[in-house]
Amino acid sequence: MPDEETPVPEDVLTSASERLDEKEPSLADNEEILHALSELTPVYENDRTYFVLGNYAREPIRRLNLVVDRLNRREDTYAFRMVDIRGEWDNSIQKFCLVADLVTCLVGVAEKEPSDFLVEQGLLVGTVEYFRKSHVLKREYEDEDHPFGWMQDGVFELLDDEGRLYRWRTEEDLVDAAEELP
Repeated sequence: MPDEETPVPEDVLTSASERLDEKEPSLADNEEILHALSELTPVYENDRTYFVLGNYAREPIRRLNLVVDRLNRREDTYAFRMVDIRGEWDNSIQKFCLVADLVTCLVGVAEKEPSDFLVEQGLLVGTVEYFRKSHVLKREYEDEDHPFGWMQDGVFELLDDEGRLYRWRTEEDLVDAAEELP
């Protein structure tokens, strides 16, 4: 992106630097972060933005893509996944926090197999700011009352109490649940 395009807001840079480890980031680290943020220009150009989280295994990522596609069909909206942000840095906690600070909504697509976004779910309820913008599309499984662990169930209960937990069984249900998101 050319330098003259939308600059990164100062409050985002301040928040990002607070979330980075205690050690001072190197010049190369700062360059990589700024480059990655410049790729997120659509976040600044749209009224609603969705950071969609979930599992990247073959079948679950197909469903993540389905949610991203549905959300991107809305007017003045931009939805994306963590892997959509290119760069040399990995999918770390710092990257999650930096991006989560920028978006309107954090959307989790929760499935039990093969693994899930447990760390991110902890972060969703770990701060008031992230919790306020969190929504989870939770897959329901037949013949299983508690397919997720007790920690995840606690996160789901908190979101359910706030009206931000959406249940689904089939991909058609998932599309309907995505349509219910603000």
